[in-house]
Amino acid sequence: MTSQGASVTAPCGACGGVLTRNVGQRIDQDEVRWEAETTCTGCRAGGSTPPTAGTTPEEIRQLLLTEHGPARLTLTDGTANLISVTRVLSRAHGLPLGEARSKAAELRTTGLVGTLVEMEWLATALRERAVTVTVGPATAG
Repeated sequence: MTSQGASVTAPCGACGGVLTRNVGQRIDQDEVRWEAETTCTGCRAGGSTPPTAGTTPEEIRQLLLTEHGPARLTLTDGTANLISVTRVLSRAHGLPLGEARSKAAELRTTGLVGTLVEMEWLATALRERAVTVTVGPATAG
């Protein structure tokens, strides 16, 4: 199972203690799930969001990207069936076919960039359609 987590601290607005926010993203039951928990060392301030399927909130994505860096999904076979790629991207992201075609073209040229969990989840869906892909660190340039 692919997963990533990150933590960030801030002063607690209630007591001045240290407020810690732990966030995570993982692949579970063929879905990307995210969760968050906030706790204070000085008081009972805080709360949690249980593992939730669906689009990860941008704030959580940014914490993961800052902590771990982005991952890049690339095609390893330039002759991959773009119809299969387009269908996977359309279903995975709920995109109209035109937008999915644009994403497929991006995958073919520069690759798609996101969190490691997001890219591994897409990679699994593409491999199930016999599309050969790799996931690695996204480097500048």
